[in-house]
Amino acid sequence: MAINMKKRSIYLMPGMAASPNIFEYLKLSEYHEVNYLSWMTPYKNEPLSDYAQRMCVRIKDENPILIGVSFGGLLVQEISRFLKCEKVIIISSIKSNQELPAHMKIAQKTNLHKLLPTQWIENIESLAMFAFGKDLKRRVSLYQRYLSERDHRYLDWSINQLVNWNRSKADETVIHIHGLKDSVFPIKNIQKPYIEIEGNHSIVLTQSQWLNKNLPKIISNNIIDLDNLEGSNQSFKK
Repeated sequence: MAINMKKRSIYLMPGMAASPNIFEYLKLSEYHEVNYLSWMTPYKNEPLSDYAQRMCVRIKDENPILIGVSFGGLLVQEISRFLKCEKVIIISSIKSNQELPAHMKIAQKTNLHKLLPTQWIENIESLAMFAFGKDLKRRVSLYQRYLSERDHRYLDWSINQLVNWNRSKADETVIHIHGLKDSVFPIKNIQKPYIEIEGNHSIVLTQSQWLNKNLPKIISNNIIDLDNLEGSNQSFKK
């Protein structure tokens, strides 16, 4: 399948607590104009939709392609409510609150997450497990490179917005890429359509070879032909 070489404007949004360095292994700039978004300081009790509207100021191009990882996937979906986007692609994320794991749904009803002492997440290894899942084993120096947002006020806000996300119905135009062994958002809770590949919650780091081979095809074509996505399963078909 030939890749349409027209350059698009792509905006990459990292996951909770993460810096744009998590995209360091992606090689999209050969085909497209790539822009990196980073987390802003949230206002106290700021709804995710308001935060997304503020983030729109950082997006300078018309009809962009938004790619978000994990909690960043929720954010790009909210941004797309305020901007016309060519595509929204989420990686290791969820499309609605129906896909939250059971313990997060319980927290939604009980507010138990507010008792979580997020100060402990300032410990770099604990934060890495929370952000990337239990299977990513990296040196502390690399965790420090990937995880830039460790203020407990930001983490309190992020966890609260994730647990209480009010999107109950998925937008089926969102392109969803998910690891089969994701320990943060288990694939058993993920509803079709999605593209499943090998890997865990950190596939943006561990499956960069697959992403570099297939993301240009996904970005540049209006119809996703799974026969041309190497190493993926057929879960995107409804």
